[in-house]
Amino acid sequence: MKKLHVYLLLVTFIVANVAVKAQTPRVGVKGGLNFSNLFIDDVDDENMRVGLHAGVFGQMMSEGDAIGLQSELLLSTKGASAQYNFLGADGRVSFNSLYLDVPVLLVIKLGDVVDLQGGGYGGFLLGASTSTKGDLGESYQELDKGNFNSFDYGLSVGTTLNFDIISIGARYNYGMKAIAKSNAAKLVLGDSKNSFAQLFLAINL
Repeated sequence: MKKLHVYLLLVTFIVANVAVKAQTPRVGVKGGLNFSNLFIDDVDDENMRVGLHAGVFGQMMSEGDAIGLQSELLLSTKGASAQYNFLGADGRVSFNSLYLDVPVLLVIKLGDVVDLQGGGYGGFLLGASTSTKGDLGESYQELDKGNFNSFDYGLSVGTTLNFDIISIGARYNYGMKAIAKSNAAKLVLGDSKNSFAQLFLAINL
């Protein structure tokens, strides 16, 4: 089943990029910061974790260069981080996850510089861990991926500013799949889902 999820992600990316090559292709590399959190009912920034994302993208625009399709293949860190105080000792504990994400987005151009983007993403869990750092010392522990759902998906919306070969942008991603799978994970995370905002720099090749 896990292999099937990987194949679906790769097929989605390949099919979208076959379309990209059909007319007016634009491909490149991109990367930037992730500001991630976990939520159950309402999204907030109380336990935000700062991470990274990096990968490649392909874009196909319509003949009039007004509407297009963009697909990406990204390594993306997610999770949450919280401050603790235990008997006067301060520190921070983090839940860390790594995904292979495949966003597929509709692109609407507003003039020559501004793009609006909206669509969805699918993600395959590559790994999960916890880490602590503070007065009580540092620790890192790999977690069994079997405790978590291997596939994540959600909605994405953002904007990009294009300057010749360089583009900069921001995007928000709203997860729609609960992370925890096992009873032990559900005891800690409940029905938590991923939420993450992204700031990125892209280079058109």
